[in-house]
Amino acid sequence: MFVKIKSSIFIDALQLELTNYSNSSFKGILKDDKGSICSVMEREIPHNQKQIYWPGLNDLPYGKYTLELSQDGEEMRLNLVKRI
Repeated sequence: MFVKIKSSIFIDALQLELTNYSNSSFKGILKDDKGSICSVMEREIPHNQKQIYWPGLNDLPYGKYTLELSQDGEEMRLNLVKRI
């Protein structure tokens, strides 16, 4: 597991905590409960960065989401809920 999420409930942004601090590329895909892609984030992560802030999710409807993350060939999925 290369990322911890501060909370599985979000309102308008996600805050992720990196557990692997190597220079690498990071990709996240947020999908709704039907599997449609709602948001994508890709970026290079500097060696000393410990957190990723993913803003701009305030226009998404409330409900259940799946967050698919990949970094350096590792992949993981997290279940999230958007609430008021």
